[in-house]
Amino acid sequence: MASVDYADAGGRADRWVRHGVRSVLGGLAAIGLAITNLPLLVVAVGAFALAPVPFLGLALVPWAMTLVRMRADLERRLASRTGYLITRPYHPAPERAVPGGWKRFRWTVTDPATWRDLAWLLPGAIVGFVLGVICVAVPLYGVVGVTLTPLWIWMGTGWYGYAATWSSVHHLGDGLLCLPQGAVILVAGLWLAPWLRQVDAMFARLFLAPTRAAELRLRVTQLTVTRADTVDAQAAELRRIERDLHDGAQARLVSLGMMIGLAEELVDRDPAAARKLLAEARLSSGTALLELRHLVRGIHPPVLAERGLGGAVRALALSLPLPVVVDIDLAGRPDTPVESAAYFAVAEALTNMCRHSGAHAGSVSVRHEDGALTMVVGDDGAGGADPEAGTGLRGIERRLAAFDGTMALSSPPGGPTVIAMELPCALSSPRTTPSSATD
Repeated sequence: MASVDYADAGGRADRWVRHGVRSVLGGLAAIGLAITNLPLLVVAVGAFALAPVPFLGLALVPWAMTLVRMRADLERRLASRTGYLITRPYHPAPERAVPGGWKRFRWTVTDPATWRDLAWLLPGAIVGFVLGVICVAVPLYGVVGVTLTPLWIWMGTGWYGYAATWSSVHHLGDGLLCLPQGAVILVAGLWLAPWLRQVDAMFARLFLAPTRAAELRLRVTQLTVTRADTVDAQAAELRRIERDLHDGAQARLVSLGMMIGLAEELVDRDPAAARKLLAEARLSSGTALLELRHLVRGIHPPVLAERGLGGAVRALALSLPLPVVVDIDLAGRPDTPVESAAYFAVAEALTNMCRHSGAHAGSVSVRHEDGALTMVVGDDGAGGADPEAGTGLRGIERRLAAFDGTMALSSPPGGPTVIAMELPCALSSPRTTPSSATD
């Protein structure tokens, strides 16, 4: 007979209830936001009606549409919590577009997203309000039935000191019937609420999502920014390599040549001093070789070329001063540029963990699922990581963006910190041995 995992079932029920409660709260927020649509529509229509007025229309229309766009962004944010990501479709603002100027006015009225936002305000208010009311009212009715039934029974049966009558027995029966009815309605409402929120999100996406042309325009803009970041990163990397060569190995090789030259001059007159210089030259050559190896490792680690991403990450974890649990599940190897970007992204995340987090232990997980390489680096440190604080997180984002990769950071104050990175890629050369392991 199969055993039942009650802990797992209880966890699923708890997640289901929390998801339902969040959806009900989202429906309550949707009601409040839907009410604001009508005043915004009145303000926007009034601003466009005053557009022919010199100077006044140039200032009112962009101001009113800024309010409308803020409201539309709130709707997009609500939709994202239901699993429907709606990208902002607006044209980038032109340079030197001052408020009240012609450039800003023209940028606002020529953007197709402006008119789509306006077209959404009224139907979005109706749909959002109706679905929000249903989303909140059904579970609320169930809560009322469950919580007020004991009070109803107490008042109807006269448990406050009077003798029970036939009427009190009748009230008792009605109350006992309402208790399971309220529970059923409550469960049905919590089950229905997420679906209603998804319907509202899908309706909003019809108006507020970018069109095909807008998506292509945003994609071109993103590629332009990514290309510029990649060129800047490559230039910075070349400058770093040149600096390391000039200040490190090149200087040592020059010193090595000078010591060998002095040893040649002293070999006949002072053999002991010549031998001492040659010994120093040998030590200097070893140091120069070590620096060259470090430089090569910073460009493309040999362990990455020999053992692949899994082996390189394991070797990196073993060299850290903190215990790091490594979980690798890769059926092959990505292309060399992607593999190098993934390795250095993980290396930068682990370096940040050791330098800034104050953690006692960390973890690394690398997997390939659904056409994407997913890397998750976590630690039990103090948290509070901020990409704007110069901790290398922006560098990770730029490195991943060159391959259409993304990075998500969760680092609340007090920890833990989790960095999730994703690179779209395909794997090749499947292995015959499993690579999932824990170090």
